Amino acid sequence: MSNSFYYFLVIFLLFSFPSQDLAQNNGRIATRSSIIATNESTPWLSPSGDFAFGFQKIQENKNEFLLCIWYAKLQEKTIVWHANISDLVPQGSRLNLDSQSGLILSDPQGNFLWRSDLVFIGNIDYGLMNDNGNFVVMGSDSSNPLWESFRNPTNTLLPNQTLERGSFLFSQKSQNKFTQGRFYLRMLNNGNLVLVTQSVPSNMDYDDEYYNTQTFDPTNAINSGDKLVFEENGMLYVLKRNNETQILTPRSNHSGSDNYHRVTLNFDGVLSHYYHSRILNSSGWNILWSQPDNICIKIDGDNGPGSCGYNNVCSLGSNNRPVCNCPKGYSLVDPNDAYGDCKPDFSISCDEVGRGSPDDLYSFITIRNTDWPKSDFQKISPSTEQDCQNACLNDCFCAVAIYRSNSCWKKKLPLSNGRIDTSLNAKAFIKLRKDGVRRPLSPPSPGFPIPESHQKQSWRILAILTSSLLGSSIMVNVLLIGVLCWGFFHIYKKKVNVFHPTSHVTDTVCHSFTYKDLVVATKEFNEELGRGAFGIVYKGVMSIGSRNVVAIKKLDRVAHEAEKNFMTEVNVISQTHHKNLVRLIGYCNEGPHRLLVYEYMSNGTLASFIFGDLKPTWSQRTSIAMGIARGLAYLHEECSTQIIHCDIKPQNILLDDYHVARISDFGVSKLLMINQSRTDTNIRGTRGYVAPEWFRHSPVTVKVDVYSFGILLLEIITCRKCLENEESYGLEAILVDWVVDCFQQGNLEALVRSDIEALNDKKQLERFVMVGIWCVQEDPLTRPTMRKVCQMLEGSVEVTIPPCSCNFSTTI
Repeated sequence: MSNSFYYFLVIFLLFSFPSQDLAQNNGRIATRSSIIATNESTPWLSPSGDFAFGFQKIQENKNEFLLCIWYAKLQEKTIVWHANISDLVPQGSRLNLDSQSGLILSDPQGNFLWRSDLVFIGNIDYGLMNDNGNFVVMGSDSSNPLWESFRNPTNTLLPNQTLERGSFLFSQKSQNKFTQGRFYLRMLNNGNLVLVTQSVPSNMDYDDEYYNTQTFDPTNAINSGDKLVFEENGMLYVLKRNNETQILTPRSNHSGSDNYHRVTLNFDGVLSHYYHSRILNSSGWNILWSQPDNICIKIDGDNGPGSCGYNNVCSLGSNNRPVCNCPKGYSLVDPNDAYGDCKPDFSISCDEVGRGSPDDLYSFITIRNTDWPKSDFQKISPSTEQDCQNACLNDCFCAVAIYRSNSCWKKKLPLSNGRIDTSLNAKAFIKLRKDGVRRPLSPPSPGFPIPESHQKQSWRILAILTSSLLGSSIMVNVLLIGVLCWGFFHIYKKKVNVFHPTSHVTDTVCHSFTYKDLVVATKEFNEELGRGAFGIVYKGVMSIGSRNVVAIKKLDRVAHEAEKNFMTEVNVISQTHHKNLVRLIGYCNEGPHRLLVYEYMSNGTLASFIFGDLKPTWSQRTSIAMGIARGLAYLHEECSTQIIHCDIKPQNILLDDYHVARISDFGVSKLLMINQSRTDTNIRGTRGYVAPEWFRHSPVTVKVDVYSFGILLLEIITCRKCLENEESYGLEAILVDWVVDCFQQGNLEALVRSDIEALNDKKQLERFVMVGIWCVQEDPLTRPTMRKVCQMLEGSVEVTIPPCSCNFSTTI
């Protein structure tokens, strides 16, 4: 047999039994396929191999991975999409393509981390990594994708991708942190494409846009922008509803066939159009176009820190990207985040007024053409340079003075929107301490410290005893040493117990109080604020940092089996930090006494606010609803331990000084791990808000909170309780049934009646009503996640018409 035959046989066998990589060259991914986050894991490749979907290790020295899509053929692994989760995932995490739920990401213990929110629930046929960088999940009953990465963008647009009205890109937090940053590219519903900053984590846009395409025509809607289009050839433009285009990027000779193109909203807020040769791997990414031309100056809003953090100073670097530097006398709060906040290395305190001449304490350094234009608290005009310095020197609130055009502006901390601007022709006088010593900016850690005089006295007594007994016998000296050790131990132990929580609650700012402390704080539990399923809440007064008034919940109704997990629950609750959650300050776990110390919410419960005689405004109600949704999304998806509230109702939503919604009682009723079934037979929750699955032998998941939120949302919309007296309300007694009837009849006006503000915003009213109906679906699988609810309420995700299969009677 000839050698040529053997060669032919070898080649035939190679092509008959391809490797795993070759077998994936059509880009299709079968259901039940999975990838594990390891250094050796093989990603899912597109047919040409241009794009890969899988896990990327972000820092070599850490075993943490990012689920993402990237350019597979380039030396630099440029990421174009990533799963929008709160943090990197540990080694051993797994991505599955499930035949029912689509993409599911879980940690090594099997706990849910992220999933693809499908357009509708159905049988999954396959996944597909396309050559354009779009990963899609296809269903067996639909020709359209059930989910696609192009419709769920993060910080990057690729050719053939569009940004519809209401959609957005968001920056990542920093160069190596992929959590959500504070810069957004939004395609507004009015047709404008804008760059804005947001208040994270509340996700409310600040008013000032630092880039605007001006594609909104108030006189004729058809002339307004419809969507942002990124063509295959690299052209980026706003397509208007009259089919006209407003081109944003300059025409280029860098064709799409020879170059990769992407548009990325960078972590520093600059939107850039990049191109990279497909042939020359070492050519790197080049910038074709970017906006704004000077972000340091263009961001000029009244809120937020600017392009750099508070007390930081922005200057323009290469490629119109900002460079941030702390001024002299200040240093970064996070040394790893040069774009973050700067802290003073000293204190400027009014406590020192009258204790000496300001000249002895402070001096100034002068820097030119630098300003923090949004931190003024006083203007002096006319003024000289010396008068300006003296005015700041003698004002304990003044941290910096700006002198320009015979006028002086005094500024206080924190300094915001800092920038270098050569057109200012100004001088900044920065106030520094002469001794260079950093003073404490705030009181010591809250608690009940041993007074310094008492501590000194204790040590003085021990010293006297030591000196007087040193000449005694050996036995006496031995006894003395034992007594001294005992004394040192108890003084030290007492000091440690005062300043730090017990070992059960490490790494938190949660404080341990004695029962006697709380008896004194509440004047023997004299003033009751409210009653709940687990006990009574009392008003207390104690000095804890900047707080004086607190709310103390006495858990005298905790079940015996829950008591054993008390410290575990306290540990989990104390690690939750979100604007829309009531903060746990401390606890008492002493003998039979178990109490929780919370922030005091001055405006009471949501129930008293929306069901009172004075109806809140529509804007107040929508803001409260979105705040509650964000708080629940945090509990469900962003906590280290997932928390299912199980009792969402108006009485468990509190309002702070500014009527910001704050969820209370989370984690107290029960902590359930992901996919954990109900652990007891008792239904937890309140009549009218309880999801149907509580009445069946079904697993209890986060969707029970979604159901309760849906009821609560409809109550917020209508300012009506979910269950009313049938004699007074007739057919309208059950709120959900009435809302569904009004929605089907197109009579949403009846829900808000004389509320002019709500009637003038029918589009938002309809969106909120549809979201509420989606949330109260009988089948938990058809209810959206709270993350999806947030997006629908904000208008960033389209809300489709919900099925009206809400069997509310099963929950009554």
